[in-house]
Amino acid sequence: MRSGPLAVAAVACALVGGAAALGLGKATGWVGQKKTVTVFRSSPVPATDGAQPAAVAPSAKPLAGNGFNPRRIYASRSAGVVTIFAQRGTDPATAQLAQGSGFVVSPKGYILTNSHVITDAGESTSVHGADRVFIEFEDRDRTPATIVGWDVFDDVGLVKVDPSAHALNPVPLGNSAAVSVGEPVAAIGSPFGNEDSLGVGVVSATHRSIASLTSTYSLVDAIQTDAPINHGNSGGPLFDARGRVIGINAQIRSGTGNNTGVGFAVPINSARRSMEQLIATGSVSYAFVGVTTEDLTPALAKHFGYSVNRGAVIASVQDGSPAADAGLRGGDHDESYLGVDFKAGGDVIVAIAGHPVRSSEDVVRIVTDALQPGQRVQLTAVRDGKRLQVPVHLAERPASP
Repeated sequence: MRSGPLAVAAVACALVGGAAALGLGKATGWVGQKKTVTVFRSSPVPATDGAQPAAVAPSAKPLAGNGFNPRRIYASRSAGVVTIFAQRGTDPATAQLAQGSGFVVSPKGYILTNSHVITDAGESTSVHGADRVFIEFEDRDRTPATIVGWDVFDDVGLVKVDPSAHALNPVPLGNSAAVSVGEPVAAIGSPFGNEDSLGVGVVSATHRSIASLTSTYSLVDAIQTDAPINHGNSGGPLFDARGRVIGINAQIRSGTGNNTGVGFAVPINSARRSMEQLIATGSVSYAFVGVTTEDLTPALAKHFGYSVNRGAVIASVQDGSPAADAGLRGGDHDESYLGVDFKAGGDVIVAIAGHPVRSSEDVVRIVTDALQPGQRVQLTAVRDGKRLQVPVHLAERPASP
């Protein structure tokens, strides 16, 4: 769920200059976590041969060698990075034009970006796409684009241009599951309207949980980086040393709205899964159980008398949800221990469909990565020291929990 104190985390949003838009005349599947907020899901590791659907397979190959050479990355990849202009309204006198970034992922014309670049996600309960979208390439030539779809849960957007309208230079997608802290990265985008800008840094952390910008759910497995990300960088690629995209730059955490060295990117494995669903059906689907959970650690387990040391304790169960129908139980009393506010007494989830669960984030990853709406799965829970096998019939994640 969105976290009030984290509201200071300013969006690396599509709007250049904040609310002052450029003018065309003038201008889990689970309910949010209690302490372990859910962020961008970590999709399954791609096949080792790098195989991708023909519709999105890029022609570019990873750069040779193991050294980090920002000049070479920029020279070989900048042509595949684009500036996206999303127009709201059709009257030239009143229409607003927001700017963000994106990158070409297929010779068929598919371009990945953030959902908040091409929609009003996060601004209203019902999401609407931009009335018009224009793509500007490195040579400043522009072409119109159509919106294929968006995923507000992972903040992923997909647009498509006519491949005959302009030469396309697709960039290769990497494997965000293999990203490690400390490795160098390069970000290319259009911060503050400065197109084709390069920024470099390192991966500061992985598996970060951050508040969502585009839905009432939170997001899991974000990549944290100190590479400069600012307004207008949204939707642009974060490259590894071999010039492969490992994430989509999406957010910054700042008290001023400008970069302070804490930026976040959507893992490309998550974006890839969203993209494939959008190409196939125009929408995405997530499984849903209907619980909030909190991490069980050895210290908490000992203090509250749990018979297992690790797992995800159910804090609450949503009425009418699959969890409620299955008879799962939430906590019944609140306590504070070691500075942690904890709702004790609930069932402890230790496995889902055979996948072990050691934390709340594990719950989110399993439900979003391995499961589908409509599936009936076995959930292993511990209640009063006994292990229970609980069948759960998964539902479709609602727009708002």
